[in-house]
Amino acid sequence: MNMHVTTSHDSEARWVVADRVRFLGGMAGEKLELIEVEIPPGSGTPPHSHASPELFYVVEGEVTIRHFASGKPPTTVAARAGTSVRIDGHAPHNYANESGRPARMLVMIEPSMTAFFREIGTPEPQAEPDFARIGAAMQRHGIEVLPMAS
Repeated sequence: MNMHVTTSHDSEARWVVADRVRFLGGMAGEKLELIEVEIPPGSGTPPHSHASPELFYVVEGEVTIRHFASGKPPTTVAARAGTSVRIDGHAPHNYANESGRPARMLVMIEPSMTAFFREIGTPEPQAEPDFARIGAAMQRHGIEVLPMAS
């Protein structure tokens, strides 16, 4: 029997634009990994889709999660600590911290997504993220940015 322990002091962490992503590991033989995302006020993602389903669990603060369906207004959830939200693969969605206070969530995703975060992430926060490099990585990893909903 093997055991692997990861703590906040020894886990790999990368800054993905303004969010801090910690890689907590995965289950041997499974195609899911766990990350922790620290989201400062005002941060979030644009509407996007990708093949990996995601399971968000808000640990601290409040995260607004939106699901976009064609021709309909987005479904919006103000997920507070203790709330989980599942997004199916290829479902258009985004998250944002609109609360004015820091938020933190755990996310279960497929290794294809952790590979993307590792590729675009940096060891330290960036004053000006390289959006051209991030866009090219999104194409390589099958992540599609959707037009902003009005």
